[in-house]
Amino acid sequence: MSTTAKTTTANGEKHDGFTQQERDAMKERAKELKTSARRGARTDLESDVLAKIADMAESDRVIAERLHAVIKANAPILTPKLWYGMPAYARNGKVVCFFQSAAKFKTRYATLGFSDGANLDEGAIWPTSFALTELNPADEARIGALVKQAVS
Repeated sequence: MSTTAKTTTANGEKHDGFTQQERDAMKERAKELKTSARRGARTDLESDVLAKIADMAESDRVIAERLHAVIKANAPILTPKLWYGMPAYARNGKVVCFFQSAAKFKTRYATLGFSDGANLDEGAIWPTSFALTELNPADEARIGALVKQAVS
């Protein structure tokens, strides 16, 4: 009996193990770690994040640009960096929040996620990721408040 998990993606594709997009993300993470080790403790990784955002499909790029601005304005303590090939924001080297484009994993929405290092605990249950299809000023204000709370 095989122990390999078979899964079905949102678009109906069946596969064993990791999807190609997941394998690509893992390769990007390995490349990031290797590059980081060669550079040493470079403190300004924002240019890498901005370049990655610039390469995104337009719908993802618009959201990522706004998120970047909102996060920088509301949590200047966070350092932009790449994490699995996507923009992320870290405190003391540990990712607090990240953006995942819809195109990267061929999903219908982009995602803003928070790691376990984010101070978002509310009782026994709280959200750690949010689906994004567009951002309006009210959404940006909500995200700004979440990011502030995450680093509090």
